[in-house]
Amino acid sequence: MKFAAAFLGGALLVASGALHAQAQPAAKSEPRPGYDCSQAQDAKACEERRDKLKAAHDHARKACAGKKGPPLRECMRTEMCSQAPDPKACAERAAKIRSAHEEAGQACTGKLGNEHRDCMVKQMCTQSRDPAKCEERARQSRERREKIREACKNKSGEDLKACIREQRG
Repeated sequence: MKFAAAFLGGALLVASGALHAQAQPAAKSEPRPGYDCSQAQDAKACEERRDKLKAAHDHARKACAGKKGPPLRECMRTEMCSQAPDPKACAERAAKIRSAHEEAGQACTGKLGNEHRDCMVKQMCTQSRDPAKCEERARQSRERREKIREACKNKSGEDLKACIREQRG
């Protein structure tokens, strides 16, 4: 009996791996917010900036490989700012954003779930140049996140990660 159960489990494991390998990646349905250069005044310059930023991010990701959590965030911030045209100004902007996020977190203490998320958006967007645009982007992000959660709600582990990657495109 134990042999049959082990054999069946092994067969299922092998079959699931073959099915996973055959899965086709989803087509990108829409560009990520902030990276659609088709609406920019100078689309070519926008694409060049986007490509340069992507290359810098990839470089920082490689430099910070193996780190997780707060050390990863700090490493990424340091690496990204070291590649900026003005590293000192970049570090100051990063510190300002970090401080604003901490203040928003303190203002939203005691709230949970969607109420906390809405409070954080409101607090962070009040400090932006265009609060209405900031809140609209946050609303769109929230809708995408909810769509992904709904599509992947019954999955866990590696299946969940694959589902999320597929949904993001």
